Amino acid sequence: MGQPTPALSHDWWRSAVIYQVYVRSFADGDGDGTGDLAGVRSRLPYLAELGVDALWFNPWYLSPLKDGGYDVADYRAIDPAFGSLAEAEKLIAEARELGIRTIVDIVPNHVSDQHPWFRAALAGGPERELFHFRPGRGEHGELPPNDWPSQFAGSTEPVWTRLPDGDWYLHLFTPEQPDLNWAHPAVRQEHEDILRFWFERGVAGVRIDSAALLAKDPALPDFVEGRDPNPFVDRDELHDIYRAWRAVADEYDGVFVGEVWLPDTERFARYLRPDELHTAFNFAFLSCPWDPDRLRASIDETLAEHAPIGAPATWVLCNHDVTRTVTRYGRADTGFDFATKAFGTPTDLALGTRRARAAALLSLALPGVVYLYQGEELGLPEVELPVDRIQDPMYLRSGGTDPGRDGCRVPLPWVADAPYAGFGSRGEPWLPQPVGWTSYAVDRQQRTVDSMLHLYREAIRLRPAFGNSPLTWLPAPEGVLAFTRTDGATCVVNLSDTPAELPPYTQLLLTSGPLDDRGRLPRDTAAWLRSAVSEGEAYRTW
Repeated sequence: MGQPTPALSHDWWRSAVIYQVYVRSFADGDGDGTGDLAGVRSRLPYLAELGVDALWFNPWYLSPLKDGGYDVADYRAIDPAFGSLAEAEKLIAEARELGIRTIVDIVPNHVSDQHPWFRAALAGGPERELFHFRPGRGEHGELPPNDWPSQFAGSTEPVWTRLPDGDWYLHLFTPEQPDLNWAHPAVRQEHEDILRFWFERGVAGVRIDSAALLAKDPALPDFVEGRDPNPFVDRDELHDIYRAWRAVADEYDGVFVGEVWLPDTERFARYLRPDELHTAFNFAFLSCPWDPDRLRASIDETLAEHAPIGAPATWVLCNHDVTRTVTRYGRADTGFDFATKAFGTPTDLALGTRRARAAALLSLALPGVVYLYQGEELGLPEVELPVDRIQDPMYLRSGGTDPGRDGCRVPLPWVADAPYAGFGSRGEPWLPQPVGWTSYAVDRQQRTVDSMLHLYREAIRLRPAFGNSPLTWLPAPEGVLAFTRTDGATCVVNLSDTPAELPPYTQLLLTSGPLDDRGRLPRDTAAWLRSAVSEGEAYRTW
């Protein structure tokens, strides 16, 4: 079971394993087909046994659910489909008793079109100043105010919607998600109050959705590819916002993780300065192909960009927006790009699973924070849903060409012989579980020593063996990644086409798959071990 974290361990987040909970698909406590907080509370012992340090919850607030809860109508209320505020407070407290902290999701770029502010704005109130309303272009205002592209991959629909009075309003995502005007002090004050609201209820941290999109050029000029500064991405004004947020977080010893998609590593690192965000997601590693040179380069670049500012790196293989790892690694293109998602992509699940097991040991051995998306510890594959069951607006706004993100959001299987694989007791799940889903059920994997669940439990339990020391790469055969950290704890990953000899070792801690009959590490397999001799001597004999 997980052990309570000492109260004075204020830097727990620097090396934590954080489990992402997509509530709607985690566990259904009331049997209506939708996951809820009662379901999460019932599974807290499972999460404690897994050994995670914290839970990150995707938005659980009052929402019309036009975009999976990222269209928030009220940050101070839990959506009735998930439970109540009182139940959220109980969940936070019960998790903490098991040594598990809670991180909530804040979506500051936009709100729901059902938010009281926007409804008042539509009625012509002064709340219009809290959003981006503009007259249109053209002789009669019939054209959008500018040509900004949608932030939903594959969408060709405009980011402006015209109202009956002739004005247009901005929404970088769906029309049901109007963008807030962060130049207005009321917007800034409201979000600082929201942070305090949740910190006072015991949350340990906040994940910031679309963190680089909040500020807009007040002139709202047309978009020109490559123009610096961008009119709506990574603007300098953002840093004042996050400095103010950091001051709030410091009152409660809270932490931030930002969703910051930026190709410029120097600009990315600015968000992690000591008076801004504590951490940010590492999307370069998540989207990296299963290739030794590119993985090593991604790891090196990540550690290098974090080193000057003293922030810990984050490592993640999958999340609620991304094709599941075992599926992605079983394809010809093992990287991830929203623009290349397509129906019917051939996948070798056996190959993908073998690689995903090795990737689990790789990521958990790296210095920094690891995020684990629910179901990854079960080896769940991406599900290609019937098109009439897809709910994701990414699919709808692409004209049906993008399969959307629902394939990684299918409800979890808990009990193989129970209705709906134990996700809920009565109602059909909100997304259909495919044939064969029960083979991944928790109860079956708990009884199998070579299951993905057993691997993750053991890896999280043994992870402290790597300590807090930095990573040192070791000489290794071509196609093999090898590095050491504290007290000779070493990770070796074989991405070559042939079995690889292991360096001399005193203890084999864990492998993602069995060694061959000559004690070699098979292809697409990883091992944790303690080196037998000094670094230089060990690898001169390899």
